[in-house]
Amino acid sequence: MDAFEDLVSLLLRREGYWTTTSFKVELTKQEKRAIERYSTPRWEIDVVAYRGATNEVLAVECKSFLDSRGVVFRSGQFEPPERYKLFSEPKARAVVLGRLGRQLVECGACAARPSVRLCMATGNIAQRSDRSGLAAHFEKNGWRLLDDAWIREQLIGLADAGYENDVATVTAKILTRRRRTRRRDQ
Repeated sequence: MDAFEDLVSLLLRREGYWTTTSFKVELTKQEKRAIERYSTPRWEIDVVAYRGATNEVLAVECKSFLDSRGVVFRSGQFEPPERYKLFSEPKARAVVLGRLGRQLVECGACAARPSVRLCMATGNIAQRSDRSGLAAHFEKNGWRLLDDAWIREQLIGLADAGYENDVATVTAKILTRRRRTRRRDQ
């Protein structure tokens, strides 16, 4: 969903990252063989974010699931695992993230030896999911979870920030106007 990816990209830019959406990772034939996807097209990362000050790259997989069941995580695993390839397939993760880092360095988009970190942005986690287990799983693996609470907090921050001519900022300001007006009047 492009709109959700654009929103996540905007929110990460507010944290000091340069971002791009739908980034294509150019896997070599040997890398495709290593992950047993011999004829796969280029691997697409929903959002790639880079912070020059720390030489950190975020590879963000977006799972909005806004009007659906949501991300399902039970008993320490995603359901179904094939929907979450980079999170559930260690070999694919190592190959894709390794190539992403090398590709960014080779094209001059970041400094040598960037720290590449896997992230998931989600607008909805299923009710029967183990939310605390999901957070602990991400922490243990050194990943970053940008969940619905993070997105909500960032959108409220947009409402309190200066005017920007983008849909998310304008919408946040409109939706929180009454609440902010009441606080000012008290």
